[in-house]
Amino acid sequence: MTTTTGGALLVVGDVVTDVVARYRGPLATGTDTASSIRLLPGGAGANVACWAAYSGCGDVRLLGRVGADAEWHGRELRAQGVRPLLAVDRSAPTGTVICLVDAGAAAERTFLTDSGASLRLDPGDWSDALLDGVARLHLSGYLLFSESSRALVAVALASARARGVPVSLDPASAGFLAELGVDRFLGLVEGVDVLLPSRDEACLLTGLDDVADAAAELSRHVPVVVAKQGADGALVARCGAVCARVPPCPASARDSTGAGDAFTGAFLAALVGGAAPEDAAARGCRAGALAVERVGGRPPGRGA
Repeated sequence: MTTTTGGALLVVGDVVTDVVARYRGPLATGTDTASSIRLLPGGAGANVACWAAYSGCGDVRLLGRVGADAEWHGRELRAQGVRPLLAVDRSAPTGTVICLVDAGAAAERTFLTDSGASLRLDPGDWSDALLDGVARLHLSGYLLFSESSRALVAVALASARARGVPVSLDPASAGFLAELGVDRFLGLVEGVDVLLPSRDEACLLTGLDDVADAAAELSRHVPVVVAKQGADGALVARCGAVCARVPPCPASARDSTGAGDAFTGAFLAALVGGAAPEDAAARGCRAGALAVERVGGRPPGRGA
């Protein structure tokens, strides 16, 4: 991949251990279901950072919080070209997500999530110096789902505004968004310049059934909205209207875990390199297609 030179990307978000179980349904309740099970590094924030580095961003940094097994996660991040800035939590383990992946054609997945240390980030983990040399700040939406990490988001947003650093955010989880509440979410993301919801998240945040209408409506609150639609591509909306429909890239899906993170990482790498959001979204679709053909949420190893 071509390396971009527009400055660093700082991602703040979750680092977790993924337990990925691929099975052919239906699940046999109360007994055994044959599965292929792998233990992999994951987390939406960490995945985005790795895909941004894979997609050509030459300086990607990740601020996160993990348990005592930080060495393993740090090593995995460095191997992907990401500079880990990991706070070690002595009171909580690294977050763990069990990913149940239907091995059928759609490769749909269900998550069982124990956030562990990842949502225990707090303002004490932040320093304005983290933005030195940073061209763009990206926040994982999972940070909005605990009190301490919400406080960190507020501090990071204020720091970025003071420095003139643009900020993007991925809402992360329709299930958690429903618990948080739409009005509260929109208030928390005030000052964000790019929002990257999935189809379900965009519709939930607006109460609209059509994703194009939802993206357009959200762009009245956030300057640029990029709605990720998986196998249907992506939509880019500005100023209350959809301005681009980005077609999907063909793929043979094995595991959809992390596909949205791949899109976001490649999209952000393109933005840092100077691309317009419409062109960056096309890069995102290509990365998403590559991601669903792999098991787990991370890109191929460097040089692969």
